[in-house]
Amino acid sequence: MRLDKFICDCTGLTRSQAGKVIRQKLVTVNGEIAKQPALQLKASDQVFLEGEQLQLIGLRYIVLHKPAGYICSTEDPDHNTVFTLLDEPLMERLHTVGRLDLDTTGMVLITDDGQWSHKISSPKHHCPKTYRVWLADPVPEAVIAEFAAGIMLRGEKDLTKAAKLEIIDPHQVLLTISEGRYHQVKRMFGAIGNKVEKLHREQIGALPLDPDLAEGEYRYLTPEEVALFR
Repeated sequence: MRLDKFICDCTGLTRSQAGKVIRQKLVTVNGEIAKQPALQLKASDQVFLEGEQLQLIGLRYIVLHKPAGYICSTEDPDHNTVFTLLDEPLMERLHTVGRLDLDTTGMVLITDDGQWSHKISSPKHHCPKTYRVWLADPVPEAVIAEFAAGIMLRGEKDLTKAAKLEIIDPHQVLLTISEGRYHQVKRMFGAIGNKVEKLHREQIGALPLDPDLAEGEYRYLTPEEVALFR
């Protein structure tokens, strides 16, 4: 790999900025001042920028327990974003895999692997997502069949895809959907005359939210967990 590209990948600097720090003699390779941005590095080479060793950051796969009051966006003038909960280098490379509403809590996946996130969020892959839903009014048993058959949402032309509904108690259900229309869960219950009072995502695909992960906390996925979505 070229020296300037290595610096870019490690720091987030642009190629021109990497060339500039090299020309300023701020970069050393194996203890010697580097002079050429095009220098080809070997795997054993040690690169330092202003005395700090640079190391490549591999692809990252993170699960976050999102609290209410945070949005799944990189920037927002009015609300905190989920990225303010992270302490990671090169944050600008990370993105959320889909989104949760401001007041929705639960499982959010974050990565810098675009292909991996596409397999989870793309509608054509039908990755199921399970939500725990608290409702204003009791849920009758007949709603199970209605959700399985599909719900017509206001402003939509097609029924929602079959959804699995499990009634926990009259005001609490588990709902699994395989698509991600705008405010879908809230709109589905609104279509049958009920109101969602609280919403929490518990599972994506075969991966449940870690019960030991408190609100606002995150951890890296294991290789086995990452592979669940390959």
